[in-house]
Amino acid sequence: MSTTFIRTTSDGRRIEVIDGKVCLDGRPEASELVSLDEHPNRQAIARAVPGATHVAGRLVFTLEEAHMVNDAMSEAKRELDLSPVAINRRLQEVMFHRAKMEGVE
Repeated sequence: MSTTFIRTTSDGRRIEVIDGKVCLDGRPEASELVSLDEHPNRQAIARAVPGATHVAGRLVFTLEEAHMVNDAMSEAKRELDLSPVAINRRLQEVMFHRAKMEGVE
């Protein structure tokens, strides 16, 4: 299990990347980082958080923090867990993703 600390929120919760997912206080928040330019609510986010460049779930990051998050997520993808549980989880994720791409919800 890989964990990378990113920062602490103003109310004291930890933002970390745990096993390739952005987590808030140990709970998964997002599995991908979205550029603010691609976010549908970019204008409101930019007004509320000056300097924000990326978003992951409810979390907003500066460019420096986004690089840290991206590096940690990439590193987690490079680490290959060959346990039966991890393989099963990856197969389920692929099947769910395929079904979603085919329009099944």
